[in-house]
Amino acid sequence: QVQLVESGGGLVQAGGSLRLSCTPSGRTFYYFEKMGWFRQAPGKEREFVASMRWNGGGTAYAESVKGRFTISRDDTNNTGYLQMNSLKPEDTAVYYCNFPYESNYWGQGTQVTVSS
Repeated sequence: QVQLVESGGGLVQAGGSLRLSCTPSGRTFYYFEKMGWFRQAPGKEREFVASMRWNGGGTAYAESVKGRFTISRDDTNNTGYLQMNSLKPEDTAVYYCNFPYESNYWGQGTQVTVSS
């Protein structure tokens, strides 16, 4: 049973930064499997933010976050990250990690609120 534990959300002013983390457990994860980050703002559907292969390669980003967000993995602690810089009020949402990508395994969600 895959479990995903997220952390790192919070309240930040526009232009600020936050780093989200997602630590998977429950089985061996392979380099070719993908991790994704998604977000859901109030009244909106969940949307794709970023993805990568578990070896850190093959990164992809939504156009709205390209150049501001970076998805990565730390081998030493088996954790995936979403570094979010130059945050905007429209980035306010609950952020979820999804691993393996497009599976039914989701993190618990972490709130990111960007004030103007």
